[in-house]
Amino acid sequence: MAPADLKKEGPIYDLPIAIGILAATEQLSQEQYARFAYLGELSLNGSLRSITGALPNVLAAVEASMDEIIVPRENAAEAALVKNATIFPAASLAELAGFLRGENNITPFALDLGHYSMPSAADCPDFADVKGQHTARRSLEVAAAGSHNLLMFGSPGSGKTMLARRLPGILPDMTFHESIETTKIYSLAGLLTPDMPLVAHRPFRSPHHTASAVGIVGGGRTPRPGEISLAHHGILFLDEMPEFHKNALEALRQPLEDGVITISRAAASLTYPARIMLVGALNPCPCGYLGDPLRECMCTPYQVHRYISRLSGPLLDRMDICVEVPRLPYEEINSKKKPEGSASIKKRVELARKRQRERFFSVHQNGSRKAPFCNAQMRPRDIGRYCQMTKAARSLLQSAFQTLALSARSHDKLLKVSRTIADLDGADIINDGHLAEAFQYRSMDKILANY
Repeated sequence: MAPADLKKEGPIYDLPIAIGILAATEQLSQEQYARFAYLGELSLNGSLRSITGALPNVLAAVEASMDEIIVPRENAAEAALVKNATIFPAASLAELAGFLRGENNITPFALDLGHYSMPSAADCPDFADVKGQHTARRSLEVAAAGSHNLLMFGSPGSGKTMLARRLPGILPDMTFHESIETTKIYSLAGLLTPDMPLVAHRPFRSPHHTASAVGIVGGGRTPRPGEISLAHHGILFLDEMPEFHKNALEALRQPLEDGVITISRAAASLTYPARIMLVGALNPCPCGYLGDPLRECMCTPYQVHRYISRLSGPLLDRMDICVEVPRLPYEEINSKKKPEGSASIKKRVELARKRQRERFFSVHQNGSRKAPFCNAQMRPRDIGRYCQMTKAARSLLQSAFQTLALSARSHDKLLKVSRTIADLDGADIINDGHLAEAFQYRSMDKILANY
């Protein structure tokens, strides 16, 4: 099988090998089989079983000018997502051989997504359930509007996980192109089902803190996508972030910067997309009550230092927003005032994203280089072009840069967050108020000051 230097693994080759045997034994003529591409696993009784990776394989076949593809019935809906591909679903090798000889008919699969129950943002938990936490709610809105990485810290039970699980409900809807990109990854991972052929809503992946580095970034003897790729165009939520293995956390640094993860093994080197929002939650100390107004912290300074230092400086430097989620007072928990729901927050987020798309594509429409999709993806040259500031804002940034000893990356991230806040405000120029709010989202400095 060509190319000979590429190792072939998996049952996906069962059906094409069987067709090759039928052709070699003159049970099929070249005119009968040559116009099709074949994907499928064969069981011992000759029936076709579903495979993983049908969607990317069909895309590759179409790119190679093979637009008529035979697939198992279970993979038909997934494969039919590819435009310009004609999908023939087969149940068994006997049925397929009869079809190729003209003895029976297999009708091309016609995809109608309306027949499938696709999840929607309305299925997500609603921000109307969250009482109080106005600063945290606002920080999540800013993070969603610019696709910024977010870190929340606070005492146990303050609502960090509850807030994070409501974040997908305020993110903009996925475009069809984004859905196809994400569905390809889920197809490779074998996570698609016949009744759910398309990933139509932004992923929210929340691995347990015992997950290994391979589970987070991908890999294995036969490399597979990890959690960071499964969260492509969505959210990777790491609850109890310092409890994750240090090598798993450090492995996130490169994909957070580049938007892709490259897995190198002896057999092959694979690159998976990993354009995500990283959302982390942690306690301020091992017992969780450092700085709590009602409960005394029992941790020593060394224990606090050892706990927080599990998050390295370079990793923390890649978090755009860091916010404290304090304990709620009794009055707010029992307040009868109904909080704002996800639907109205999502409208503001979508307006801010629309401003970003219009701003970026108006400059990059000549196709000279790829435009960012959101503020978090701006490169240094984009920051100088789009993050124009008033004189007061520039003076504030200069004094804060020296006082807080900011790194160049922190400087750029402050401007990106400020640009997003200005977009939510409908402003073309960043003013000192936008910049001051962005400075408020650097609460990690408060944690680091404790040791």
